[in-house]
Amino acid sequence: MKEVKHYTYFQLVWAQFKKNRLAYFSIYIVIFLFIIAVFAPFIANDKPIIFIRNYKIYFPFIKNYTQFQDIEWKEYETESGEIMLKPIVFYSPTEYDLTQTLSPPGKEHIFGTDDRGRDVFARIVWGTRISLSVGFVAVGIALIIGLFVGSMAGYYGGKIDIYLSRFIEIIECFPTFILILVILAFLSPSIFNIMGVIGLFGWTGIARLIRGEILKIKNQEYVLAARAAGLSDYRIIVSHILPNAIAPVLVSVTFGIAGAILTESGLSFLGFGVQPPTPSWGEILSQANNYVDFAWWLTVFPGLAIFITILAYNLIGEGIRDAIDPRLKK
Repeated sequence: MKEVKHYTYFQLVWAQFKKNRLAYFSIYIVIFLFIIAVFAPFIANDKPIIFIRNYKIYFPFIKNYTQFQDIEWKEYETESGEIMLKPIVFYSPTEYDLTQTLSPPGKEHIFGTDDRGRDVFARIVWGTRISLSVGFVAVGIALIIGLFVGSMAGYYGGKIDIYLSRFIEIIECFPTFILILVILAFLSPSIFNIMGVIGLFGWTGIARLIRGEILKIKNQEYVLAARAAGLSDYRIIVSHILPNAIAPVLVSVTFGIAGAILTESGLSFLGFGVQPPTPSWGEILSQANNYVDFAWWLTVFPGLAIFITILAYNLIGEGIRDAIDPRLKK
């Protein structure tokens, strides 16, 4: 007799998700962006990754050694017994060269330079860290708040549900982007303030989803059995309800990451985001305002980075939505 295989819910969702080729391919794009963010110092830097002299190994890109402070690494030629491993692009994202301002893409600078002679490719590579950090940290804050508020409203119901639902509606009445601009106008523009503000005002959608899912689940037999067994409300919510209610939230989280990256880019473009010389995709785009007629590379390359990243996350979100919705399954 042929053995029948049993699959978990998430295995079925994953199998359905892989059928969406665009969404599945977008996962590789996101992984590629993570690799760029993690290994940014190895990709673009103005110091060697490894320098070996007299059988001693140094890491100049991590530590400033006193014996190497006078060395101009770009012009340095290794001597006998020395080995130097350079990064892929031998430029720092904050390195100025006023003799190379607004240089078009070429062999020396593959994405050209900006109005201060900084390498655009190096700034886009390091800007990946800013964008992904803002996206995940901001959505992480929103996820924690949304799960807590939505769980309390859905599980306890009654007056708690009424008060929390009205609170959610009040927060949703404010235009998020305008509210963020107002708050950042009174705070010093920094990546931490951007993460916090986006997260503090981006949780309402997650809270509504969790509330709705818990309202459907809390009267199921396994939840009633957990109550009868004397489990605490905390354990019932965390161990039994949330694992079965979290799937639709994954869609909202994925779209939220894309929205947070776009918001950060917009804030940096307007001057309220990450401040120079810290590299940011939106900050590079803001420089193109005065040079858009001839410095096309300041618009095209950071714009493509933002477009591809947001498109990838949106495609993943749509793929998850289609996979978990039985009405959309073929």
